[in-house]
Amino acid sequence: MQTVPSAGPKLARVPGRNPYSALPNWLYPALVAVTLTAFALYSAWVVFGNSGGRFGPYLSPFYSPEITLRLGGFLVPPALWVAWAPLAFRATCYYYRKAYFRSFFWHPRSCAVPEPRSHGGNYRGETGFWALNNLHRFALYAITVQMAFLWFDALAQFYYQGAFRVGLGSLLMIVNVVCLSGYTFGCHALRHLAGGRSDCFSCSRVRFRLWKGVTVLNVRHDRWAWVSLFTVLGTDLYIRLLVLGVLPHAPWA
Repeated sequence: MQTVPSAGPKLARVPGRNPYSALPNWLYPALVAVTLTAFALYSAWVVFGNSGGRFGPYLSPFYSPEITLRLGGFLVPPALWVAWAPLAFRATCYYYRKAYFRSFFWHPRSCAVPEPRSHGGNYRGETGFWALNNLHRFALYAITVQMAFLWFDALAQFYYQGAFRVGLGSLLMIVNVVCLSGYTFGCHALRHLAGGRSDCFSCSRVRFRLWKGVTVLNVRHDRWAWVSLFTVLGTDLYIRLLVLGVLPHAPWA
């Protein structure tokens, strides 16, 4: 009769570590959570606590395009007509999905780290409510239209009151629109539209070149995502400080 060896003592659960980083596993999600929360609070203040974002030729990216509508004497916050597009685009972005799932929900919080026991292993991907993330391609269409307005604003401000002029705000607006373009046109959805469904790149050289161009930006999509977030914040903050009179301005600051 064969003897079955008894099971040995239970092994202690050893916390996993990210093999690609010596930093603590909680650091990245904590920074993401703090940064996104701070940006969300600032954005809410800009949208609902202010009635405009223009100073001379400078227009905040939160207000492009400028839309003014009053309902029964009540001014609908102008930024409300604009903010939904970048919000929808970033909230459904493939990179930001990973960032906020790891940071706010800990699904999971880092590479090679198991799901928290409190979650009960109930991560079901993007089903149920999160199926809304599948609308990312439509958000891409909306943000592409807004990018056209942002480029117009960034270029038009160089010519103001019949003369060519350059100020610090000019440089901020140009840097912002370049970074936003890098983020927008490196989008995974755009890359898929360019060549994701093609099994024969040699059959269409135009699509292949377009796919390669998007891929160049897509490789650093996460960097573009964060840099553009801060350029939007910095550009709006600079213009808002001019509007509020906090920063002095000679004829063009």
